[in-house]
Amino acid sequence: MKTSLFDLYKVGIGPSSSHTMGPMRAARTFLLALDARHLLASTVEVHADLYGSLALTGSGHGTDRAVILGLLGEEAATLDPETIDSKLEAIRLSSTLSLLGRHIVPFRESQHILFHRDQMIPPGTHTQHPNGIRFSAFDVTGASLFSATYFSIGGGFIVEDGADLNATPIMSTACLPYPFQSAAELLDMAKRDNLRIDEIMMRNECAHRGDTPDCADSVRRDIISIWEVMQSCVARGLATDGILPGGLRVRRRAKRLAARLQQQEAAGKGTGDPLAPLDWVTIYAMAVNEENAAGSRVVTAPTNGAAGVIPAVAHYYRNYIAGADEAGILRYFLTSAAIGILYKENASISGAEVGCQGEVGVACSMAAGGLAAAMGGTNAQVEHAAEIGMEHNLGMTCDPIGGLVQIPCIERNAMGAVKAVHACRMALAEEDEHKVSLDQVIRTMYETGLDMQSRYKETSLAGLALNVIEC
Repeated sequence: MKTSLFDLYKVGIGPSSSHTMGPMRAARTFLLALDARHLLASTVEVHADLYGSLALTGSGHGTDRAVILGLLGEEAATLDPETIDSKLEAIRLSSTLSLLGRHIVPFRESQHILFHRDQMIPPGTHTQHPNGIRFSAFDVTGASLFSATYFSIGGGFIVEDGADLNATPIMSTACLPYPFQSAAELLDMAKRDNLRIDEIMMRNECAHRGDTPDCADSVRRDIISIWEVMQSCVARGLATDGILPGGLRVRRRAKRLAARLQQQEAAGKGTGDPLAPLDWVTIYAMAVNEENAAGSRVVTAPTNGAAGVIPAVAHYYRNYIAGADEAGILRYFLTSAAIGILYKENASISGAEVGCQGEVGVACSMAAGGLAAAMGGTNAQVEHAAEIGMEHNLGMTCDPIGGLVQIPCIERNAMGAVKAVHACRMALAEEDEHKVSLDQVIRTMYETGLDMQSRYKETSLAGLALNVIEC
């Protein structure tokens, strides 16, 4: 176990963690490495070459915008989405860019950001992942000063070429009281020491922070801060209408659907409908992913493309489960993170690598297990809920129309959130052992993703992305 809860749940901007946040981080990382070599002042030109899924769907995902912002030195967690357009407009008008905000070079997008749509992997690289980006810096003579290749592996994580794809998280296994590599190991440790999964996660997070006297309170505050950002995102989505950017002219629906549901509830038409709360789950998830599609502030959970599932189910718990409280919310996030870690470290959360089963499927599994914990389920029921959540997302492709995180992504988050609620309810109703373990379904998901044809993995070359355009 090398991943922290706060690696999985990161504040950023839309529309994509792998195609927006990852390339932004890679661009900034490259320049910091260039500066550390004392080469920034000698640089007169910087190129970014995009490959694989980054090239094929990068325009729709805003990868070019993200690269420019990263070269400016911006970070997704602190960048104000309202300032993005003005920053980009200034660069386009001046045909210059200030590297890290302090070294100005000539810059034109068409010349300095190149989309290699006919190449899946950057030439000469050792890492095999379809989200590759190479940066190069040149001096006044045109000679290469420094170049580096990075891979955006999902959830905003990046690795440099040749590094272990699972080497990016920041926790050191050696310092953790409960390092786990599998769900079986996690359950065994919990049973041995009579702990809940969220208690194990809390102890690991505290150990990462040095086990100071106030570390548990610090972790709780930071989790609640993440939850508050999610709530703000839902609120913005419910208050905003209009057309989403990108050319598909997809109209926002969350505000309109919420208003209609509120009218029905006020008129008493929803009285007695046991499934009415699921309408709200749908709306909460859509609100988040409409905000994500608009490039607004979201939280990776574990990715931007799946950012609506976790907050939608958390809202369901808070608003519709009797006795819901902050302690339950904390159990929800800690437990869901433990499940997400298992996927991140044993499989993948990258749609470009394993399809949408690795994004919405993983988010559904995380939310199902987290909800079971929040509702007082046993560790075994948490594991069962998480397993159900993934089992019925196996094989789900990633085929966004026009390379935009809109169709089918927005509705798919709603379906993932509803599935998570059902998976939790099924698990809480069971006491007997189930036949398929979470470890088995994680391994199956990864193997299924590797077997999936690459054109169904965030390339917009097949599935809905192809057939809807042809129609």
